[in-house]
Amino acid sequence: MSNNARIRLILNLEDARKEIEGIGSGKDGVEIMAPKAVQRAVRIEDIDARAANILKQEILAVGGECAVSWDTLCSKKENTNVLLMGTLKQYKMLIPKLERQPFGLPGLAMEIGAVLRNFDTKSEERTRIMGILNLTPDSFSGDGIYNNLNDAVEQARSMIRDGADIIDVGGESTRPGAEPVSVEEELERVIPVIRELKKTRIPVSIDTYKTEVAKEALKKGASMVNDINGLRSEGMIELIAEHDASVVIMHMQGTPKNMQENPYYKDVIGDIMGFLRERSESGINSGISKDSIIIDPGIGFGKTTEHNLEIINRLMEFRSLGFPILVGASRKSFIGNVLGLPVEERLEGTLAAITVAVMNGADMVRVHDVKAAKRAVQIADAIGNRYMLR
Repeated sequence: MSNNARIRLILNLEDARKEIEGIGSGKDGVEIMAPKAVQRAVRIEDIDARAANILKQEILAVGGECAVSWDTLCSKKENTNVLLMGTLKQYKMLIPKLERQPFGLPGLAMEIGAVLRNFDTKSEERTRIMGILNLTPDSFSGDGIYNNLNDAVEQARSMIRDGADIIDVGGESTRPGAEPVSVEEELERVIPVIRELKKTRIPVSIDTYKTEVAKEALKKGASMVNDINGLRSEGMIELIAEHDASVVIMHMQGTPKNMQENPYYKDVIGDIMGFLRERSESGINSGISKDSIIIDPGIGFGKTTEHNLEIINRLMEFRSLGFPILVGASRKSFIGNVLGLPVEERLEGTLAAITVAVMNGADMVRVHDVKAAKRAVQIADAIGNRYMLR
């Protein structure tokens, strides 16, 4: 007679508590056992070999595991990458032990604790919808509205009626191979629309990497800067801090003109995450509020189809950084490459991509088709218990 033995997938403490409570364990037992049921692998890059050897000894002593370079163990390398493997309970025992060790391990202990807390901090709010308003004649998706204020405002109002939480206004195409436009032309495209959208009272984001454009947009009613250049433009950090604006820090390899010319990464997730960590820390150190930052791994911006698929598959790892995550997969070329479809036939592929992204930790999705995306995201949220159905 079968006892129905099976794997129970436990992703976090909440899952662990729920399962152990269901077994009938007492309250104290639940709190003791739950951290033992959650396994985490933490990757650490380029640390001193002496620190790595101590780290390995200490985590082995609490029952965990640690992978280091064989050359490091043989004293042939001075630095190594490390993969720690342990339960939350084991990390809780490990961290205070590291705080008493040399070779930079006290600082590493703080960093390990931070990434574990960040990863397991669950948003209780629903996923937000960012509606795309392209005010360009050369949008890759074919939805650009050029030089017609009334049509642009009506499209924004339509997205608001369909459930958009924020409208992202862009006046320069960032499709692969796109040529930049002047500050003056970009301002002529976006400012009249932002001025009108201010009357709707819905938050407006300005999609630009130009500090001059962002400055005028914030003056006229925008409250967020969606920066594909990741706060690298001169004066952008100071501008956002001065206005106390929200900012999307996006990763892009290269520029829109050349970003798809053989993009390469040594470690696509590690490279992108390192960039986003450095740029967000730079922003915070210069006065931008941590609570104002959203990160975007930059789907389609200097990535191959395989890179984009891997990013969405491993999106949850970006939660280690401790910021809300935005994903912009709508109608992107990787969907067309997988399905063999032109841009106007990528709705279903877009919905599949953003649904997986939400299940993997996305807090906001940037989309062209707001009504369909809103419905898909509501189901993904409900399945993931992000919020209660009303």
